[in-house]
Amino acid sequence: MVSVEIRAPDLTLIPHWEALARRTPANVFMHPAALCAAAAAGFAMVHVLLAWDGELLVGLWALRERRVRFLPAFLAAPPYDYAFVASPVIDPKYADAVMPAFLDVIAKARKLPNVIELKLLDGDDASMRALINALGGRPLLKLSERARPFLHNAGERKRAGSTAKKLRQDWNRLSALGAVAVSNERAADAVRDVFEIFLKLESQSWKGQSGTALLSRESDAAFARRWIAALAAHGGASVALLCVEGKPIAAQVLLYSGTMAYTWKTAFDAEFSKFSPGALLIDKTSDALFASGTETIESCSPAGSFMEHLWTGRRTTVDILVDVSARKSLPFILAAFGEHIYALARDLRDRARTVPWPLPKRKSLAVTRS
Repeated sequence: MVSVEIRAPDLTLIPHWEALARRTPANVFMHPAALCAAAAAGFAMVHVLLAWDGELLVGLWALRERRVRFLPAFLAAPPYDYAFVASPVIDPKYADAVMPAFLDVIAKARKLPNVIELKLLDGDDASMRALINALGGRPLLKLSERARPFLHNAGERKRAGSTAKKLRQDWNRLSALGAVAVSNERAADAVRDVFEIFLKLESQSWKGQSGTALLSRESDAAFARRWIAALAAHGGASVALLCVEGKPIAAQVLLYSGTMAYTWKTAFDAEFSKFSPGALLIDKTSDALFASGTETIESCSPAGSFMEHLWTGRRTTVDILVDVSARKSLPFILAAFGEHIYALARDLRDRARTVPWPLPKRKSLAVTRS
């Protein structure tokens, strides 16, 4: 008999989480330590749904409560910014019982919205099928579906052809500058120190110039430091470095959950961009991860990223909007309208980026007087 409760993020859940993660592929972004870091930093209002069979944790799903301008409040996953997977973590033996129970408890909770925006769902995960089945005839709107780079095994990296040839050439050219080394320290104290190197590299890149680097916003940087430290304390994070003569030229933040690794964020020194340092670091780090027992690697990357050129493996990413009510509610209709406006604005933005700026000046017409 499965029972479900809703509570705030809680570090006492970690032993139960670790036991659950041994039985099923776990979403690292749902780790209780990560959720507590987000809540403590005031980064998100997180509600944690917990499914129990007696004292055995058989499901966990974290949703954030959000409000966007004129729209009514709604629930959303991923549960905080900078999380890139929204899927719940459910023991496969309990999937058919847990997912309906999650939806029912949300529907019955008077203080929680009934509309849920789910973006970055793993469409190939068993929890996705359980979610669709549990929704039944409830309102559902698919917002998008796309493929993202994903390594199901080491064989899905491009080890031959032009991509592999370029990686070898770039490594040899970089090695000609001096001693090249790749490191990936996992000790918690070291991770916190090396994460500062990543932050500095990112802030000095185009992300810093565009204001999207973590250090561009004090609140984002504070959250990221707290979040990485919390995960690293439980073996869930590290930062790999690519160095030339001891100088870091690329950094890759890695996350871990069971036998899955996540390539969360990459930064590199633009001075060395012609050597493709980010791609080299990903390639060498992947070698080391698979050699150490990692079975799959989640890219956390959008369509069009450089990892598409390095990996052949793909997973489906799905964005949906659902209503746990029996029929479409006004908040669902308004949320769907908001998503339509957002998609239209994004399309116009993308089209504008294809227009060459500045626009060519029109030739003035000469006016002659008789």
